[in-house]
This record gives sequence, structure tokens and C-alpha cells, in this order.
Amino acid sequence: MRKTALIQIGIALVLSLFAGLLIFKWMTVRLGANLQEEAATQVAVIVAAKDIAKGEKLTEELLKRAKFLKESAPAGAYADLESLVGRIAATPIGSGDIITASRLLGEDTFAGVSTLITPGKRAVAVKGNMVMGLSGFIRPGNRVDVLVTMDVQTKDPTTKSQDEYSFSKTVLEDIKIIATGTELEPTGEEGETSPVDVYTLELTSEESEKLALAATKGTLHFALRNPADSKDVQTEGIDVTKLMASLKQAKGKSGTVKPRTVGVELITGTSRKTVRFTRHDK
Repeated sequence: MRKTALIQIGIALVLSLFAGLLIFKWMTVRLGANLQEEAATQVAVIVAAKDIAKGEKLTEELLKRAKFLKESAPAGAYADLESLVGRIAATPIGSGDIITASRLLGEDTFAGVSTLITPGKRAVAVKGNMVMGLSGFIRPGNRVDVLVTMDVQTKDPTTKSQDEYSFSKTVLEDIKIIATGTELEPTGEEGETSPVDVYTLELTSEESEKLALAATKGTLHFALRNPADSKDVQTEGIDVTKLMASLKQAKGKSGTVKPRTVGVELITGTSRKTVRFTRHDK
């Protein structure tokens, strides 16, 4: 009886194992078919591996492959990663966004500052120094006001004599800095060179004309603005006379003499009277 039961158990185990193998083989075939069917409906496209700024050159570190359904993949998407290396982003591209032809500049487009210029504006570079650049605090993306100091000549119509005076004026406001750098410029007769700071500003055509004249005729200075401050402030400018008058006025206010009355009581015998004096305290 015990032998018969063992035989039945053995047969049941063999049948279970055989059934399990059949089920496993069926699932494997089914899974393979599903994978093939899924692969037939998907396509691999290139997406941004991290945020890409406008004007930035694409590298392998900035790109990766991702699978999308064929019907969800946009037109102009790329499947070859190597073909995108070296291209320039025409617009900002967020991490995970699909790289498309509309988001890139043409293959023959020169990369650099030109890709950062807002359409309708121009990039104009001016030479400066550490004073003009606020000791290195000016960076690309900052916004500045441009001041110019120049010598102005006037002519007296009666005496026909010429007079010259210095004048300072804010000529441009809320101007975007799109690039900063240095270049070597020869100094002295022995051909020695020294670094000169260069600031590239984004301007309209009219503003470009103002900056060109100001840089040619006078000395430029930048006034750094808060990014949230876009208020337009019109100034009349200032010359030496106004400057000295403002300093004199400020000094006069700080050193104003305030009069004060002091009383002194005089006692003579049985009489008593108070004499008042005015004194000036600084």
C-alpha cells in the first residue's frame, strides 16, 4: 500500500513538472511575441540628458536615447546621436525633451555670441577696464546703465572764443551684457602686450550709434542694475559747475550754525535782572 502511494506521488510530480515546462515555454513564446509587437510600435529618439541653454553646443554628455511610441514621436526627431554632436541649440531645451530640427540652428551656422542675440538687436563690443566693469562683478546676463564723461566745446558768438568743459550723462539704460572677455593689445614701443577687458552689449541700432559715439568721444562707465529694476530714469547730466555746487550745498547743510539764547542773571545789591545773549553752536 505504501509502495503504491509513492508511485502515485512520483507520477504526479512528473506530470506537474511536465505541465510547468509546457506553461513556461508558452509564456516565453508569448512574452517574446509581445516584445516583438511592442518593439514594432516603438522608436528610439534622442532626447536631452540635462537642461541645454540657448546657443550651447551639443555634446554626448548632453544627449541620450529614449523610446517613444511611433505615433507620439514628433516629426523631425533624430535617431542617430552622433549626428547631433557639435550642433547648436537655437532655443532652450529642457531635460528629457526630444531634440528636433526646429530646436537647432543650421549645420553651417557659426556658433558663439551671434546665437545669443535677440532678433532685431545687435551685439556691440567696447573696451573697458576694472573700474568700468565694477572690479569684475559684471557677468554675462547682467543689465547695466551706460554713462559717458566727455569734454564739450562751446563757442561764444560775440567773442568767437571757445570754451571747454567736462560733462557726464547717462546715455543708455537697462542694457543687457551678453559676453565678457579679454584681448591682448600692444602697449609701448617695444611691442609689449597687456590684457584689455571687452564687454559685448545687446543693443538696438539706435542704441548702437549712441554707444559708438560715446566710446569714441568720451570715457564710458557701467552702473550695474538689479535684475528686477526696469524703471526708466531720465537724468539731465552734470558738469563741473553743477557738481561743485552740489558739494558746496551739501557741506553747507551739514555745517549749519544753529543760534541759541543763553540767559545770565545779574545781582547788584538788592536788584536782580536777567541779561540774555545769543550764541552760535556748531
